[in-house]
Amino acid sequence: MLQAYIPILLVVAFVVANAILMLGLSHILSAYRPTPVKLSPYESGMPVLGGARERFSVRFYLVAMLFIIFDIETVFMLPWAAAFHTLTEIRGFLLVEMLVFVVILAVGYLYIWKRGALEWN
Repeated sequence: MLQAYIPILLVVAFVVANAILMLGLSHILSAYRPTPVKLSPYESGMPVLGGARERFSVRFYLVAMLFIIFDIETVFMLPWAAAFHTLTEIRGFLLVEMLVFVVILAVGYLYIWKRGALEWN
């Protein structure tokens, strides 16, 4: 019974050994020469405007949450479309489920829009 897991364990052992070997070789063979340019923080080619401990605007977090919500929407809608295509006997239930989901998203979108989170100053 355990013989079926031997190939999987061998692959896992190979991956772990390969990762350790690559990290070890890169640490041994690389030349680390710190310079002020290398040690400075990089922010998309822009000069740093402030310290790392500054507070972010709440709007930044609202936009981040919107991105996550609409990303989850996409992840949910693609399998739903496949299920809607194949499961013909419960299409009505699937359609109602998606309509409820879209209405909840629309209410959240309208709330964020009215709060002004989409207007960046």
